[in-house]
Amino acid sequence: MRILIFFLFISSSLSAQTFRIQVDPSLHVSELDGRLLLLLSKNDRSEPRFQVSDDAHTQLVFGKDVEGWKTGTTQLVDVQAIGYPVERLNDVPAGDYYVQVLLHKYETFHLKTGQTVKLPMDRGEGQHWNIAPGNIYSAPIKIHFDPAMNNEIKLRITRIIPAIKEPEDTKYIKHIRIQSKLLTEFWGRPMYLGAHILLPAGFEEHPNVKYPLAVFHGHFPADFGGFRTTPPDPDLKPDTSARFHITGYNKIVQQEAYDFYKQWTGPAFPRVLAIEIQHANPYYDDSYAVNSANLGPYGDAITYELIPEIEKRFRGIGKGWARFMYGGSTGGWEALAVQVFYPNEYNGTYAACPDPVDFRHYTSFDLYADKNAYYPESDFKKTARPAQRDYLGHIMATVKETNQRELVLGSRSRSGDQYDIWEAVYSPMDEDGYPKRIFDKHTGTIDTAVAIYWREHFDLTHIIKRDWARIGNSLKGKIHIYVGDMDTYYLNDAVYTAEDMLKKLANPNCSCEVDYGDRAEHCWNGDHTQPNYISRLRYHQMYIKKWAEEVKTRAPQDADLQSWRY
Repeated sequence: MRILIFFLFISSSLSAQTFRIQVDPSLHVSELDGRLLLLLSKNDRSEPRFQVSDDAHTQLVFGKDVEGWKTGTTQLVDVQAIGYPVERLNDVPAGDYYVQVLLHKYETFHLKTGQTVKLPMDRGEGQHWNIAPGNIYSAPIKIHFDPAMNNEIKLRITRIIPAIKEPEDTKYIKHIRIQSKLLTEFWGRPMYLGAHILLPAGFEEHPNVKYPLAVFHGHFPADFGGFRTTPPDPDLKPDTSARFHITGYNKIVQQEAYDFYKQWTGPAFPRVLAIEIQHANPYYDDSYAVNSANLGPYGDAITYELIPEIEKRFRGIGKGWARFMYGGSTGGWEALAVQVFYPNEYNGTYAACPDPVDFRHYTSFDLYADKNAYYPESDFKKTARPAQRDYLGHIMATVKETNQRELVLGSRSRSGDQYDIWEAVYSPMDEDGYPKRIFDKHTGTIDTAVAIYWREHFDLTHIIKRDWARIGNSLKGKIHIYVGDMDTYYLNDAVYTAEDMLKKLANPNCSCEVDYGDRAEHCWNGDHTQPNYISRLRYHQMYIKKWAEEVKTRAPQDADLQSWRY
């Protein structure tokens, strides 16, 4: 009897208004898999699907997995759906809300490993669920929500996000897309890699010149960024950058892009092929450019399939001494990791504000020594670990909050966001074909066995030290790391321990460069002469010119260092 009474008490405590979702027949969908997201907003400044974030202004989202949703049937979103930042519908305050529902569509992959998984394939948007072509959603409507009520609110999905137009070739910018044999074999369906190529000035006029390759790593690029052949738009309405506290930042961006064009085509600028890679995948907007148990052999596919094809089509030199990499944040980690894993295929890396390069500082906690990602060990206190801060150190989000948001957006590492992609890239594959969790998303408890796997495969500080006797001669002088000492995501902490290790390397000495920006937040890149909001727009001109000088000391004796300097 006491058990029955307890069950009834729990059931009644979980009652609340629910949402009944139906897909309009006009969309002509037959059977659907994906993540169903219910979005609630207190304002109509934009659609609710554009108001979910890590900051204090975020609105509400609730998620559940859907499999085999057939036309004519409905889906129920109730208190069982997990939410962010409010965890359950029955805890949402009563009031007026704008409500919207969206289905982030999954497709089925039959992996080379034998497992079958359901994941959201990127469709040209760079893994953003709220703008992914083919996703279906409802028009926002205003409702009154009261968790004390037990009625259903009916919502109808009537819209589909249209396809994104691919960029067109211009005089200077070209585009390439190839089917990867390696990735197609892994994923069990055609998989592609792409790149945007910025041709040097005089490319057509110098048909016999072959060029070095400057590889800019970063998040999914819609086109080659930061390059503009015309002056800033005089009619551009000034915007306001909340991050940099500047009005008219959009005009500054256009001016910097135009200034780069003038440098690129002007005298004395090194003539190289500059590329930005497109390697979005079912887990994220890029692959981290390495081989991974869950993403497949992206490192090999980029290095041995894509890059040689670019060099073949656009007259690259095609030798490891004539390739170098640079990037910031995710791109910073990629630039360093690829140089470490392919030490002879590239001749220099400039890694700005890299994602954690030492997992003893996995943002704000130690994957090896700590037991919990969300809270330090304590008999009585429960102090939430920070995930983001501003340049003054004020906390903007915690590790738990960020991971709760990701869990709502997608189970099994399928949110398309930061902690989930680290997990997808670094973890071994679980028995069901999805990545093994590094820590429990609900409790924060760290899996020490998975952490050891991470250390041996992707902890760059550990790997450089472990393998220095084998790779040291190939890396000497090639490593450059830059980070602000108030990085938004605490990425400077990992760089500190990496620098300590690099300084101790011997036979040979590393001859590495590590530099810090005073009070600089994410993503400082080594320029002490400019504020961060300017220097972050100058990656190409900074690093291409720097490498062009450094390569003189590391190129083979018979290397051509002159023909591409016209």
